[in-house]
Amino acid sequence: MPTMKFANIILEANQRSVSYPDLYCRSDQPVIYDDHEGEWAMYRAGLYDFNTYFNSLSVMKLRRYTRSTGYTLHLELRGADCTVMQTMGDAFAVHPVPVKEVEFHVEASDTWQDLDIPLKVTDDMVLIGFSIETQGQVYIRNGYYALDYEGDERSVELALATTTFKKESYITHNIGLVRKKIVESGEDIADHFHMYVIDNGRTLDAPALTSERIRIIPNDNVGGAGGFTRGMLAAMDQKPRATNILLMDDDVDVSPESIKRTYNLLRILKPGYEKAMISGAMLNYEVGEDQWEDIGYMTPEGTFSPCKPGLRLVLFEDLIYNELFKPTKVMKANLYAAWWYCCIPLSVIDKNGLPLPFFVRSDDAEYGMRCKTPFITMNGLCIWHMSFHERYNAAVERYQTTRNTMIAQATTGVAQSSDFMRELHNNIRLELKKFGYQNAELCLDAFEDFLKGPGFFSQVGKAEETFLRANRVKEQLVDFDQLQRQLDADPETKGLRLNQIDRQLIDGNKPRTTLERLEDYVTDNGQRYLKTQGKGYAVIPLLGWVYPAGAIRGKNKLIVLDWYNRKGAVRVKDPERYARIKKRYARDLRYYRANIKRISRDYAHDRARLTSQGFWRKYLKMD
Repeated sequence: MPTMKFANIILEANQRSVSYPDLYCRSDQPVIYDDHEGEWAMYRAGLYDFNTYFNSLSVMKLRRYTRSTGYTLHLELRGADCTVMQTMGDAFAVHPVPVKEVEFHVEASDTWQDLDIPLKVTDDMVLIGFSIETQGQVYIRNGYYALDYEGDERSVELALATTTFKKESYITHNIGLVRKKIVESGEDIADHFHMYVIDNGRTLDAPALTSERIRIIPNDNVGGAGGFTRGMLAAMDQKPRATNILLMDDDVDVSPESIKRTYNLLRILKPGYEKAMISGAMLNYEVGEDQWEDIGYMTPEGTFSPCKPGLRLVLFEDLIYNELFKPTKVMKANLYAAWWYCCIPLSVIDKNGLPLPFFVRSDDAEYGMRCKTPFITMNGLCIWHMSFHERYNAAVERYQTTRNTMIAQATTGVAQSSDFMRELHNNIRLELKKFGYQNAELCLDAFEDFLKGPGFFSQVGKAEETFLRANRVKEQLVDFDQLQRQLDADPETKGLRLNQIDRQLIDGNKPRTTLERLEDYVTDNGQRYLKTQGKGYAVIPLLGWVYPAGAIRGKNKLIVLDWYNRKGAVRVKDPERYARIKKRYARDLRYYRANIKRISRDYAHDRARLTSQGFWRKYLKMD
């Protein structure tokens, strides 16, 4: 029976691993890297637990998705006496449980000793791993899990595509990692891998970064959707043709081991999962042990949502939960994998066509819902990305998301149970209640552009043009110094010192009585029927989805703060502008009701064209 090296035991020397060592090894003593020798020292006598996010083996999922039949742990050790023991976790484990039948004592030695330990796997095991109890300093190197598998290994050609726009520090770092750890690794993946960096900003030094297997492709600024599609076409055109393409954001931190495991997973998939998408998790760049999402779904209310709750990946019970989680019936109807790390078979692209020509937002969600493949997730497959609240942009959330979800539903028929009109109504009303008139108008800009039909948004250059326009007309934030000068010049806000504000005030709210709630609902915070000018001010967060109703009621001005980026703006209540926006919205709704059947037919009719290679090669000026 053939055997393959599936997953390396990894210990990394970087800021993340120093800050969150329990992602790799839990221990009561330090694990130290010897840069000269390229090995790791378990520094003192103690217990070192490697049944962790990166160093456990997901046997439940491997048995489900792959043709694996046997599992072996390979270790190379030298130093003091130590004992190696297999550990496991079942559905209710909160700590790794020793598997006493698999225990090996290693005598002290100044020379390297190779161990190949057959691992026991039973039906109730979700994760397996190992621990090393040392009697003194022990060195470890070249550890890995090997898998026995049935049948022949699949021929896999993996392409990695990443789209970048003027984020040189991120992308050059990731290119360097890929070159050193994958292309020059000497492992099997090195001969079956290509990386395509789609440079939408045309700012990268292509000759300096390009190699035989890493290619920089200058591109017009067509956003993430256009950039990733350019990568898909490059993967189709390469010789030999790629079998799978891994889409990955540029502004992320990645462990090359995740890419290697993705490649190895593809080689031994069962026939029923060969067309599955592999979805890597998004971990929090700022709090590296926290998982935000690995698969998401479109809710009936028309919003994007992670399937799982937030997880802390240094907790063993969360590792188990991560593996066992099953999407609910509601989730299954509208699942997607985000393109911060998503591996797609090219056969799926051949069958379902290319993405829609959005700029950013909804491209990955639409594509996942359209293709309806199985989704494979697994501990150890991930990237680290800035959390959403740290990069909120009204041009994206109010224009792109509003427009693109409606276009997606009309064109490819995805998310039929999601009510995007309800979401539009809620977002407009929420912005108006918070005096975010410019952002409410962005929602209407998006709605009106959707109503123009497929011929409008699919014009060459229109994606960038509309995105830039949205960024120009959105609420403009200023830095704290300029905002303070604005506050000082206004008699109503004079005396408010930004340096005396904290997050407790920004995120705070006040209770409302039932009568106050009814009044706010009927009057939209004093802007219709019983109009009031309001008095005083409140400080609230910038985030569009929050609604501090008690804090803002009865106010004339709102100071909105993006505390993370140290920016903000002053909003002034304007019932007349409110009325103009409501009138415009009512006009748009009349047009929508009269024409939506025709508009929907036009979008559906254009599906084949918009997702074809011919359209995209012309759109990207490849011809």
